[in-house]
Amino acid sequence: MDEDHFVFSDVTLLITHYNRSRSLERLLNAFRSLHIVFEDIVVSDDGSKPETIDQLKKLQNLFNFRLITTPVNKGLGNNINKGQDAVTTAYTLYVQEDFEPKAVFAGHLRDALQFMEVDKELDLARFYAYFTYPYLKPYGRGFSEMIFKPFPWANNHLKFYVYSDHPHLRRSSFFQKFGRYPEGIKGDLTEYQMAISFIQKKGKGIFYDNFTDLFYQKNSPDEPSTMGRSSWRESKNIFALAARAAYLQFKLLKCTGDVFFKRY
Repeated sequence: MDEDHFVFSDVTLLITHYNRSRSLERLLNAFRSLHIVFEDIVVSDDGSKPETIDQLKKLQNLFNFRLITTPVNKGLGNNINKGQDAVTTAYTLYVQEDFEPKAVFAGHLRDALQFMEVDKELDLARFYAYFTYPYLKPYGRGFSEMIFKPFPWANNHLKFYVYSDHPHLRRSSFFQKFGRYPEGIKGDLTEYQMAISFIQKKGKGIFYDNFTDLFYQKNSPDEPSTMGRSSWRESKNIFALAARAAYLQFKLLKCTGDVFFKRY
């Protein structure tokens, strides 16, 4: 293997996919162009259309990944569960199909992997987010440890999102500690319940501080995102802002109860 290649021999790239074969192809091409090589690649598909499955099989010949399918759409939780079940390496790099790594990503993935090999208590290394985790402690090489603060004066509701479905490296034994993803519910609730489990089971994770340096999230008009947010949460109207402020305080109390009363 050439010196300019980054070979991750104990890492499986796990990609969840649904009806976005062009996005998947772009993601796989990006890793190839950056000379990032994994021990294995697993693409877990959530019941895409037959014509999309045909495209996936063509891509499979080009990129040599294992394709895990289901006859009908079963939701995010099932899609991640069956994909993770197929992983045989010690570490999993989880990426959804609408992301694309930037040129510097490989070096930071290597750093995260080295951290996890040394620090056996480290469960997760996060590479992307929509917001900075609110309570961080410097860890090293541009990463910070996420510190969950249960105290009421630590009133940023974002503290509950220690786990996220955005690109991250984790131990493939993740389910043994935190349980499987809940199935049969909406994707955002699936993600939230795993975040609560991560807190309850005292998970330890690090967060790359300059996360916008590592990945693009790309949604094209022909393959738009399948996730959306309520319009009132993004409105700048004064009444919507007031409603959102009240909602966030309610959410803070609810999430605190979810953690400490073990509702999930």
